[in-house]
Amino acid sequence: MLAVCHCRECQRHSGSAFGMSMIVPETSLVVEGTLKNFERDCDSGRRLGNFFCPECGTRIYTKPTFVPGIVNLKPGTLDDTSWLRPALHAWTSSRQHWFELPEDVPQHERQP
Repeated sequence: MLAVCHCRECQRHSGSAFGMSMIVPETSLVVEGTLKNFERDCDSGRRLGNFFCPECGTRIYTKPTFVPGIVNLKPGTLDDTSWLRPALHAWTSSRQHWFELPEDVPQHERQP
């Protein structure tokens, strides 16, 4: 599932209007090499591990400490992104005013 998050923290981390996360089972993700990581607080108050390439700094995935066995892959790191379609928009209460939310995708003012 692909989620688009409009919280202020995702805006800061992406340097854009929102962040995207593809929710996948941790066991299905295979990463070559060793990633670096750090933890941060989410707007919800929960903790999130952030894993990134030590060479270029690109975030590869995040790992919510509150949902065991799940990682949030950063879909912009995929070779082919043409098939991506968001399943939901979260934290729309923080969205940039100029961004038009699609009417056919579920929207949540906070985290669902």
